[in-house]
Amino acid sequence: MLGKLRGFTNSKLAGVLVAIIIVPFVFWGMGSVFSGGNTNNIAKINNNSISTKDFIDHINRSRINPDYIKENLDNNILERILSDLISKDLMSMEYKDLNVKVSDRSLKLNLQNDINFLDDDKNFSRLKYEKFLLENNIIAAEFENRLKISQFRKRLFDYIGGGIKSPYYLQNKIYINENKKINIQYYDLEYAYDKNISDVEINNYIIENEENLKEAYIDFSYAKVEPSNLIEINEFNEDFYKKIDEIENDILNEVSLEDIARKNEIKLQKKNNFKFVNEDDVFKEIYENKEKKEIVLKDKDNYFLLYQITKINNLLPNKNDTFFRDKVKNRILLKKKFDLNKNLFEKIQNKDFIDADFNNLVRNKENIKSGIINSINDDSLFDETSLKLIYELPKNSFVMVSNRANNIFLAKINQITYENLKSTNENIQEYLAKTNINLIDDIYSSYDTSLNTKYEVKIFNNNIDRIKDYFK
Repeated sequence: MLGKLRGFTNSKLAGVLVAIIIVPFVFWGMGSVFSGGNTNNIAKINNNSISTKDFIDHINRSRINPDYIKENLDNNILERILSDLISKDLMSMEYKDLNVKVSDRSLKLNLQNDINFLDDDKNFSRLKYEKFLLENNIIAAEFENRLKISQFRKRLFDYIGGGIKSPYYLQNKIYINENKKINIQYYDLEYAYDKNISDVEINNYIIENEENLKEAYIDFSYAKVEPSNLIEINEFNEDFYKKIDEIENDILNEVSLEDIARKNEIKLQKKNNFKFVNEDDVFKEIYENKEKKEIVLKDKDNYFLLYQITKINNLLPNKNDTFFRDKVKNRILLKKKFDLNKNLFEKIQNKDFIDADFNNLVRNKENIKSGIINSINDDSLFDETSLKLIYELPKNSFVMVSNRANNIFLAKINQITYENLKSTNENIQEYLAKTNINLIDDIYSSYDTSLNTKYEVKIFNNNIDRIKDYFK
């Protein structure tokens, strides 16, 4: 229940970080909302009740903006705030049960030694302390109570996981696992993919996937508006831009494209079933905005493009179009790659892949490469995710891996060698710390399980719903 050294998460202790906005929050008139019996309780830990007043006070102390709560009711904001309150109350019960104490003297020493409150001579500065309280809009009693809770939590951690010192063999085990040298053979699967795609395959794929291969084609009307065809002179003058303003006003007033063209004696051109292929196509912009049905007047520097899309047609491209056939080829090739990768992966997972399969797959033995991985952090051959997988496998294992360029390889671990951690190793303290953390994690997991058994938490959802109704 202590969540891997990172505070209380994923359990009854699950506290939640809520965005704090410095706006005081007061439940004016909330007292009349709850009355009588269990309606005054919002949760219960064993025989200890958490009242709705406790919950309201907790929100007030948190200074959460009521608008933030209102906007996030459907995101379970109240439940998350209640989770935070339950975790704090549960911890208080645990402190008492384990007799974890923080004396006033200890609290005072921690406060006076806080580097945020020391002057240039390293002495406690009352002025700095009071300035901190003012800047953070908090009173001394509230801040010192938070500090006390923090000390309680630290002592509880020390109580549970303090004094841990891992034995050498555990340190050595982690060191070996991260620094063993792995001799590996690997084969780029790019050489194994069948890239020969016949016309029959292409035609069959088109027939089987006709709907998925359909593409959007557009019908549109357009005109290039220039001074020569708008004011009959080849000059971008005041009269030209005045006419452009008039066209823009007509567009805003929902005048039709045909009427705009007729009014300004502009000749409209039409294109049907258009789809751009060339990146330099002047109509690329029109196609990319094909969902827009309104009239558009676009400044193109040396002219204005006036257009409107009238229809979108989902059609199968010409089967003999080179660009389309290349697209189909790429899809077929991707499917072949996927199928081969899937087949290899399943055989490796089921431990059905053997040396004979590897040799049958390789077309040219010269394409088999060999290399040595020096540690779990050595990404000269493969990427980080692949390295973690490789370092979990024994000798003679087959595995599919990738490198930083996203190339996929079939690999075999041929040899694994290692050295033991020496007391003179410059990283010995690092492995001591890693081993201690692993041990403490195991202890916290056990403690988490014990807390789930020790404390029974009940939530009165009907009262949470009543508070939600108040916000709506």
